[in-house]
Amino acid sequence: MEDDYFSLNAILADNHKLSCSFTLDVEGLGYLEGGTENNIHQHSKVELPFWLAQTLSLNEFTTFPLPPPYSNRVKAALKASAQSVILSNLVGNNGWWYRWGRRIADVLDDEPQADLLNTLLKAFTNRLPALQDLSAHHASADHTLPEGSTSSGEMFRDGMEGDERELFAIGQESGKLSKAWYDSEAGRKGR
Repeated sequence: MEDDYFSLNAILADNHKLSCSFTLDVEGLGYLEGGTENNIHQHSKVELPFWLAQTLSLNEFTTFPLPPPYSNRVKAALKASAQSVILSNLVGNNGWWYRWGRRIADVLDDEPQADLLNTLLKAFTNRLPALQDLSAHHASADHTLPEGSTSSGEMFRDGMEGDERELFAIGQESGKLSKAWYDSEAGRKGR
């Protein structure tokens, strides 16, 4: 998970809007609200892209609640059955749930930050074994399923977010290479 300034994945992870409340009056930026007023007044709520919300929040011009993809409802669903949560839909367009969560955690105070990072870690560790099993299965088997198949593995695969899809592809490729080696002459000599 890179945070490179020029990384398209990092840009996409930051491409979300947050509902922010201004902590003070700001002159000349009323257009951010989309209205005709010249100024933003204290306690005004404005939807801002994360990259701007982050800067304003770190400088204590705005505050924002934890976004819905990281709410207590999602935490409870992850705790109940991490594999059944469709992370790709939580941040939209097969997004980057872990990356965006980590970026949000960078802005939070100590206790909420630790809570969010713990949620991300638990979700990842609870979903990783299923991801690994599924990628190994897809690498070694003819996994053609009828169109519209609803096996739990396929549903889990469809619900993977960006980082999980990358790990899935790496696991699949690794499994294919291992199988090719095992089936090769060198692999048979080692048996």
